[in-house]
Amino acid sequence: MRRLGDLEISALGMGSMTITQVPDFDVERGIRTVQTALDAGITLFDTADSYGPTSELGVNERALVRALGSRPGALERVVIATKGGHTRGPNASWWIDGSPEYLARAARASLGRLGLDSIPLYQHHRPDVRVPFAESMGALRGLVDDGIVQRVGVSNVDTAQLGVAIAVLGDALVSVQNEYSPVERSSLPVLRMCEAHGIAFLAWGPLGGMRAAKGLGEAAGAFADVARARGVSPQRVALAWMLQSSPNVIPIPGASRPESVLDSVAATTLELDADELARLEGSAQ
Repeated sequence: MRRLGDLEISALGMGSMTITQVPDFDVERGIRTVQTALDAGITLFDTADSYGPTSELGVNERALVRALGSRPGALERVVIATKGGHTRGPNASWWIDGSPEYLARAARASLGRLGLDSIPLYQHHRPDVRVPFAESMGALRGLVDDGIVQRVGVSNVDTAQLGVAIAVLGDALVSVQNEYSPVERSSLPVLRMCEAHGIAFLAWGPLGGMRAAKGLGEAAGAFADVARARGVSPQRVALAWMLQSSPNVIPIPGASRPESVLDSVAATTLELDADELARLEGSAQ
């Protein structure tokens, strides 16, 4: 288990983007995947209004709620974390709008799609270079004050932006969601800052490089070697390494198949020894 502000949640979350991200996504398989995650004890599900194969907003949020709703009481037992600030343009292109006005509208629209009294965790998806970051954070603070959201997070930030978020949001800020994986460790300074302030670090893309380790350098090779010696997948080793590297890290691997969820959850019981951890840490140097 891990801390998310005032909550205790599963040490591993599920990134739901992959259940709707391809044009021919399988709705029923997505439901089975979410059900498998629930059965395995996952209590954090990450989504966003912009996730989906088209320019329509809310596709993934609706799919996730439908899947969770297939199990009685699941919506009350889990934490749904959604995001706003990305928009979709023509041909499903990605745009950014971090204006306070847009974030306020987006959060309320997400709340309606999720069908909740308030959003357990609302995250600013990505900084908008056209909008002072403090203004975007002020909008999130207002959403908490208005009861639209219970807790807030930021995503894809650097340490300076995280400092602004801490100053504006105070205790309402409970999480940072940045990319972090065996082959992408540039957010390590942000993770250390999260540790210092008691903020959860939701690692997106935690399996980057593990699905195709060949040609991705020494880091991927080291994880693949440990996986072969253990008789498990490189993905499982990657998640186990993350969980043992910091008590603040909560990986949120994406999954579109039940089998992927089960392999990821198995990482919570894979204890890497000191030599293995040292080798994996050193592979990034």
